[in-house]
This record gives sequence, C-alpha cells and structure tokens, in this order.
Amino acid sequence: MSYNTIICENTQWIDSVWKKLDKKLSVTSLKSRDKIPYTTQNGIHDNRAEGERITSWTNGFWGGLMWLMYAGTGKEEYKTTAKKAEKIMDNAFNYVHRLHHDVGFMWHIMSGASYRLTGDMESRNRNLLAAQLLMGRYNVDGGYIVAWNGEEKRGWTIIDTMMNIPLLYWATEETGDERFAMVAKHHADMTLQNHVRPDGSVVHIVSHHLSRPDVIETFGGQGYGVGSCWSRGTAWAIYGFVLSYIHTGDEKYLDAAKEIAHYFIANSAGTHWLPKVDFRAPDEPLCYDSTASVITACGLIEIAKHVHEYEQDLYLNAAINLLKAAECNWCNWDENEDSILQNGTVRYGTEPEPIIYGDFFFTEAILKLKGSEFLPW
Repeated sequence: MSYNTIICENTQWIDSVWKKLDKKLSVTSLKSRDKIPYTTQNGIHDNRAEGERITSWTNGFWGGLMWLMYAGTGKEEYKTTAKKAEKIMDNAFNYVHRLHHDVGFMWHIMSGASYRLTGDMESRNRNLLAAQLLMGRYNVDGGYIVAWNGEEKRGWTIIDTMMNIPLLYWATEETGDERFAMVAKHHADMTLQNHVRPDGSVVHIVSHHLSRPDVIETFGGQGYGVGSCWSRGTAWAIYGFVLSYIHTGDEKYLDAAKEIAHYFIANSAGTHWLPKVDFRAPDEPLCYDSTASVITACGLIEIAKHVHEYEQDLYLNAAINLLKAAECNWCNWDENEDSILQNGTVRYGTEPEPIIYGDFFFTEAILKLKGSEFLPW
C-alpha cells in the first residue's frame, strides 16, 4: 500500500487531531507567552526562564512548537509567542559555560525555524552561534562530539547528539563552510559504529579514549542498566539517522535508521504500540514513555518518504499506530490544563509526567501527516 493511500485512509483522524491541537494550543500560546515551560504543576506550565535554568536542554521546544503551529496555520498568535520565547532564550548565551551538546535542541528548532520561515537575520545569527558552540565540542583525535561538561566526561558521547547534528548540516548549507557537515558526519559514523548494536538496539552512553575513538566503557544512562536499550535513546537514533540521510544522501544512514526502526517496531507492537521506557528491562514494574513513541513516529514518517513504494507501508503504518495509541492513552485535550501528551518518563525508575518535547514531537508528527513540507531539523 502506498504512502498516499495510507494517508487518505487516515485523513479523518489526522484532521480531527490537528483541529484539537490548534484549539488547545491557541489558548496555551497566550497563557504561556512569557514562559519557557518544561512540564506542568497542577495542570499549569512551569517556567524555566529564570537564572541558570535558562540553559535547560529542553528550552527550545516551546518556541519550536509555536513555529510548528505557525507553519501549519499561519496564525500570528503562534509567531508572536515563538519570537517571545526566542528573545527570552538570548539570556542562555550569558551562561555559555553551561551549554553542551544539546544546543541544537535549544536553538535549531526555534531560531533555525524562525529564520527558515520568516527570514529573520537575528534568528540566523543565533543559530550560527549555536552551531559554532556545537562545533567547538568536537574531539579532533577521537572523531566525536563530546556530550556533557566536566573533566570526568571529556570522552563521553551519547545517542541524543544525533538529533543535534542537523544544526551542523544546516550551518554548512547556509554558509558553504564544509567543516560543519564534516564534523556532523564524523560523529554520525562514530555513533553508527559505537552506539548501534548488530540487532538494532542502541547504547545510550559511550566512554572513549581522549586521543582516539576506541571505546573504554558503555553505560546504561537513562535506561535500565548496562546492556539494556532505553526506548527514547532508540527514538533519537531512528530520527537522527534518517535526518543525517536527508542532509547527506548517504544510504548507510537510512539503512541504520531502518535497522533501528525494526527493533523499535518489534518491541512496541507487543505492548499495543505503547513503548516501554526500556526494551530490555524487567516486565515489572511495567513503565512506558510516551515521548519515545512520538519521536519515533516522526522518524518513521521520514523513513517512509525515502524508501521504495513497497516498503512505505511498514514504516508509515507503524508511525500511525504509535500516534493513535499515544492519542488514545496519553493525550489530554482539556483546555484548562496546559500540557497535551502525558506520561513522559525522564529515565527508567522515575515517575511519568508531561514533558514539553512530547507535545513538540506529537505535533510535528501530525503536521507531517497533514502533508507539510516544513522540516524543523
């Protein structure tokens, strides 16, 4: 079954969800205009705009979410809130010592989106500054981008960085300077070798030698433990590798995205398309992560766009199954409460909560299904 046929069969559901998104977010965009939210407290968005919390890695998703809605509706209310969030985030540059591998999450989907949608040169400058910060984390001898800060973590890489390197691809496309994309590809190649297991499962954290790419040790990170497979890390890998394919045209990245996607699909189908926090954790307690579901759906939709016609249904149907299960089980459409997607889980063993990037990726996935060509990455 072709991509377009599957979309047509699901148009009614897609349109109904988009209307609910617009109805609720048109209210929330006004209520939270002066905030940088992460989660909710008693149904109301919190605010990470003050002090050093402005450097939280999730702080670009609110502005990015507003740009998604603007791209899909053209409504000025979303643009106004997005620009306000971007201005607030300027203060994060005053804490440059706290910034790390996640500057793509913080600026590319916000300032980068602003520039691509409106041509705002100030937004372009912010995004280029973020790209330079990410570039500065490159270990030349090891061929990888260092993750967090701290002496003890100087050789650490994490799977999440795959979602930040599109900022570097964009910087090359924008400036013509090939060094940005070169660093991105080196890091993607390292990730493919050191973070992806032969069966398609994913390692969250790898510790490398400082002067060469050799692996010293791996860590369970936010998953169950060493040797396990954190579902959101798997989602970062799926979407990250297909984005590297889109930006480079290198088939090995698409093949990697497909291989990891098969692992995710196989492990989610058996739990009614509600992915567990870790695919290699004990059955009890049974914990889910809604954010892994919607991130993966975005990646699967992009895979479906770039594979042969006779492969498309595998990936697109899986994406729709994940999104329908997420909407049925985890979406809150009450306009008196600010969050939409519930049951996000930060790491294995923590209590679920609504997290702003859950709303972002759920909205991005539905926007894709509606046929939008806008790619915030």
